[in-house]
Amino acid sequence: MPDGSATAHTYRPKLATVLAEGYNLGHLRRDMLAALTVAIVALPLSMAIAVASGVSPERGLYAAVIGGFLVSALGGSRYQIGGPAGAFIVLVAATVTKFGLEGLLLTVFLSGFMLALIGLLRLGALIRYIPHAVTVGFTCGIAVTIFASQLRDLGGLKLPSAEPGPLLPKLAALGQALPTISPAALAVGIGSVALIFLLRLIAPNWPGMLIVVTLASVAAWLFGLPVETIGSRFGQLPDGLPGPRLPSISYASVLAVLPAALSFTLLGAVESLLSAKVADGMTGRKHRYNMEVVAQGVANIASALFGGISVTGTIARTATNIRAGAVSPVSGMMHALFVLVFMVVAAPLASFIPLSALAGVLVVVCWNMAEKEEFLDLLHDWRGAGVLLATFGLTLIEDLTVGIIAGCALAAAFAIFDRARRQDPSP
Repeated sequence: MPDGSATAHTYRPKLATVLAEGYNLGHLRRDMLAALTVAIVALPLSMAIAVASGVSPERGLYAAVIGGFLVSALGGSRYQIGGPAGAFIVLVAATVTKFGLEGLLLTVFLSGFMLALIGLLRLGALIRYIPHAVTVGFTCGIAVTIFASQLRDLGGLKLPSAEPGPLLPKLAALGQALPTISPAALAVGIGSVALIFLLRLIAPNWPGMLIVVTLASVAAWLFGLPVETIGSRFGQLPDGLPGPRLPSISYASVLAVLPAALSFTLLGAVESLLSAKVADGMTGRKHRYNMEVVAQGVANIASALFGGISVTGTIARTATNIRAGAVSPVSGMMHALFVLVFMVVAAPLASFIPLSALAGVLVVVCWNMAEKEEFLDLLHDWRGAGVLLATFGLTLIEDLTVGIIAGCALAAAFAIFDRARRQDPSP
C-alpha cells in the first residue's frame, strides 16, 4: 500500500480515501475501541484546558465535540485527533481577559478563516519548515507559562484581585498570596500529579488522568474536603450542545482582535502540522498538509459558532489514538461522539470535580509538553542555543508570536551569514 507521499499536496480528505479503499466491520471495531480510549483521555483534558484558559469547562467540551469531529472528517491525516490544546491556554486566557468571551469567539472564528486560507493558498508546506529550535523554544516557554498559571488552583490560593497575565507579575502576586494556601486543595493537587505518574509506571495502558480525577472527586465529596470544584465556580455543566450562533461582529471588534487571531492562526497551523508529522512518524504514512490546515480552519469556525474555544491537532491524543489501534479518521469522529454522550449522560457528575485535581492534570501536561531532552541537546550548538533561548525567553517575557518571529528571524540571519561565508572567495 502506498504511504500517501504522492498525494500529500492534494485537497481530498483522508476519510474519502479510506472509504474508497474499502472500509469494513473489522475496521469499525478497531476504530470504535480507539475512539473510546481517546475520549476517556480527552474528557478531563478538555475541561482542564478550558478552566485554565479562563472560560467554563463546557467550552472545552464543545471544542472537542464539534472541532474534533470536523478535524477527522475533513482532515488530511488518517489519525489526527483535534480538540482544545494546552498550547493555546496562554493565548485564550489573554484574549478572554482583554476582550471577554464574545471577543474570544470572534478571535477563534477569524482564525478559522485564516487557517482555511493558508491551506487554500498552499502555504501549509511552508509552516512545516519553521526551525526545530524555534518549535522547541516556544513549546517549552508555553509549558512554563501554563505551569505558572496552575499554581493558584493547585494550592487553592486566594488573590485579592484578578491574577496578572504576564509571568513575572503573576509569580509576584502568587508569592504574596501564599499565606492563603489551602492544605486540602494542595493535597488533592499534588496527590493527583503523583498518582498520574504512578499509574503511568505501573499501568501505562490505564486512563490515568480520568481515574485520578474521578478518585479526587469521590474523595472530596466523601470527606467533605473544603476545596473549590467545577460546580462551586461554574455551576452545573449543560447536558448537550447549544445551537449555533454567530459571534458579535463589527468593524471595530474585528480590528481589535485581529492581532490575537493572527497568533491563534500561527500556533494552530504549527501545532496541527507538528501533530500530523508525529503521526506520520509513528505509522509510516504521509498526511496531506494543505487539506489538514483547511480542515483545522473549518473546525475552528464551527467551534466558535457553537461557543467552543480554539481547536488544533493534539499530539498526545493523536498518539493515543494510534497506539489504541485506530485505522482511519472514523476513530476521531467517534471520539467526538463519545465526548458528546458523556455530556448528555454524566454532566451533573462533573460538578464534583475539584479544580485542584484539574490543575494537577495540567501540571502533568506541562511536564509532557516540555521537550526537555531536545532543549538540552540544542544548547550544545551555539547557533541552535541562540535561536532556542531567544524564542524561549521572549515567549515567557512577551508572548508566543514575538517569540516565534524573533526565533525565525535569528535562524534566518544565521543561515544567511553561513551562506555568505561559504561563498566568500577570500582566504
